[in-house]
Formats: sequence, C-alpha cells, structure tokens
Amino acid sequence: MGKGEELTTTKYLIHAQITANGIVEKPDVVGAVFGQTEGLLSNDLDLRELQRTGRIGRIQVNIHSNSGRAKGEIVIPSSLDRVETAILAASLETINRVGPCEAEIQTLKVEDVRAVKREQVVNRAKEIYKNMVESVGPESMKMIEEVREAMRVHEISEYGEDRLPAGPSIHTSDAIIVVEGRSDVLNLLKYGIKNTVAVEGVSVPQSIGELSKKRTTTAFVDGDRGGELILKELLQIGDVDYITRAPRGKEVEDLEKDEALVALRNKVPTAQFLATHNLFNEGNGKKDRRQDRRHKKQKYAQRQPPVEEPEIEDDEVSLMKDMLKEFEGTGSGAILDEALNMTKEVEVEEIYEEIKAIEGTADTVIFDGVISQRLVDVASEKGIKRLVAFNSVNIVKKPNNIQLITID
Repeated sequence: MGKGEELTTTKYLIHAQITANGIVEKPDVVGAVFGQTEGLLSNDLDLRELQRTGRIGRIQVNIHSNSGRAKGEIVIPSSLDRVETAILAASLETINRVGPCEAEIQTLKVEDVRAVKREQVVNRAKEIYKNMVESVGPESMKMIEEVREAMRVHEISEYGEDRLPAGPSIHTSDAIIVVEGRSDVLNLLKYGIKNTVAVEGVSVPQSIGELSKKRTTTAFVDGDRGGELILKELLQIGDVDYITRAPRGKEVEDLEKDEALVALRNKVPTAQFLATHNLFNEGNGKKDRRQDRRHKKQKYAQRQPPVEEPEIEDDEVSLMKDMLKEFEGTGSGAILDEALNMTKEVEVEEIYEEIKAIEGTADTVIFDGVISQRLVDVASEKGIKRLVAFNSVNIVKKPNNIQLITID
C-alpha cells in the first residue's frame, strides 16, 4: 500500500517504544512483531491479513544502538475501530525477544489522526474566514445584508385563513413560537429561528388558539404593556406551554441575536410564570372576572405538573461523564447495554440513523456531540434510558422515560 493510501485511510497511529539488550535492526523488529503476535489474537486481528487487506499500514521502525543496547520507536498506522486498535496496541507488549536479544516493547499512546485533521480544518477555516472578512469592504457588506434581507422576506410564509405572518417551518415543526407582529418574525428569521407565527395585534386570532393546542407553544412577547395584553389574550384562548419576554422596555423586533437566544433559553413553564407574575390579579372590581381569572390560573397550574426526573446515583453520573470525556474530540460515540458494556461504536454524523436502527436491549447512548430534540424523540421511541453528550440545545419536550446527562 502506497504512502498516499495510508494517509487517506488511517484513523489511528499506534506509538510504541522498544528497548533491546543487544544490537538489532529494523527487519528484526518487524519480524518479531509479525512472528510473536501470530496466533495470539483471532484470525480477524492477524497482522499479516490486516496488512494484506489494507486495514493496517506499513510498520515504521526507527531504531539506534548505543553501548551494546538498542532503543527506538515503532509506529503502526491503523484503520481499525477504536476497540480493535487498542487490542492490537496491547498485543505489542507481549513481545519479549527481537532476533537473538531479549527485548521489551511499551505502547506509549494511540494518536487519533482524525482529531488532528479536524483541528487543522478548524484553524485553516478561521484563517480563510478572517481573510474573507478583511477583503469585504463596507459597500460589499451593505450589498450582502440587502440580499439577506430580501431572502428573509422571501422566506416568510403565511398561516391560516387570517394569513398571519409566519416562518417557513410553522407548518411542520412540533414546537412553535408565538410573537406579536411581522417584524418580530423577520427579526427571528434573521437568526435562523423559522418556527414563528405572529398574532398581528392585541386581539389574538382563534386560529392561533387552535394551533397552540396541537403544538408545543412558547409565547415570546415584548417587554412592555402591550406584550402583557397579548399574553393575557393568548392564555385565555390558547394552550401555552412556555412563556418568555424581551428585556423590559424592548421589543422582540429590536433584539440582537444574543438577546433573542438568551430570552428563548430562559423560557419558563406557564404555571411557573403565572406563580411569579400577577398577570391575572389586576382586578377591575368585578367579582366574576376575578373568579374567572383565579380558575384560569388554577387551570394552568394543574396542566403543568412537576416533572419527576428519574434519580441516578451521583457515582453513576460521574462514571458516565468520565466515559464521555474519552470520546472528546473524536467525533464518535457508543451504544451501551444495561451493564454499560459497549455494544457498538458509532460516528456522530450517523448517530440519528444508528439510534433509529437499534433493535434489542440498548440502554445508553454516549457521544461526542450535542443532544437535539430530534435525537430525544427517536431515543425515546427506541426505549433508550439515557443520552450522554457534552451539551443539549432547543429541548422543548422531554419524555419522562429518558434522562439527559451533559457536561455543561
């Protein structure tokens, strides 16, 4: 196999150190590696067969002699998976003789070539992006922003008989965000938030109320008196799951990206919001309206029961987080059984399809990535009890039968 092929297909590099009580040459070391590991492992891990099929590359030996002793380094390129590569690396340490001399081999490390490549890609991408930004003048930036604005206007759609302004995902998304007006929809669309719909005024259309009963609904209103009035109306005719507001005195259409995302991350369940805000306690002296509002508040408090998270022992969570750290920067993960034994190693970019294809008693999925609503849904369907990753984003509906464990 040529050098180009090895560089293309190699996933890991096994680095080992050799010391010998005598003078040995490179062919002696290579012969010992092949000869003394032959028959030690299964046929699937026979070195000669692995090299013949291109699953390991050419064994590289750099050795030198001094004062009648030899010392050097062995490097073996591997395109096997993580477990098989680790077994192969460990088998090198069983070699105790090279040629006529006693010898000792110690595995120093297994280097993930893909992680190095990913770091190179990130660094190069930063350089390219920096050059792109520096080469774009003010007039060009203005032109780009005009085109983006035109695309956002083009993307905006309509919902219902009232033809309410909405994001392009309003018809397909399981979760929706209700805002005040068209400008709010456009502003959030600029930040990639496409599941919005506007009520277009203080009087909330009945179609929004019906839609809110079918989807997980977040009310995102302005931080002023108008926002309170819209929220009251929406709570009376719809079924709102979460509530968030723009900072006091600000409108959703004026928020910067960070402000909008922080507000959405800080949304709270409706029952919790009503318990901490006197939204329905601004009476006008009419007893029947006060009673109706008390019933309304009780209704939302009853509809949002506290979710009881399944308890997991601290040491078990700690164990899972330690296991997760082993996957950091690898772009891979694993499917574990109830005893936390690995049943399959998976790539992060294929994690959704791998979970979808699970059949049997899989218990935990651990991976170097981010937990999304889509992964939570498919894992719940497959009976997965735990998802373990470095972070989670945009989880609006978590089933009670699944536990999310993250480092952050």
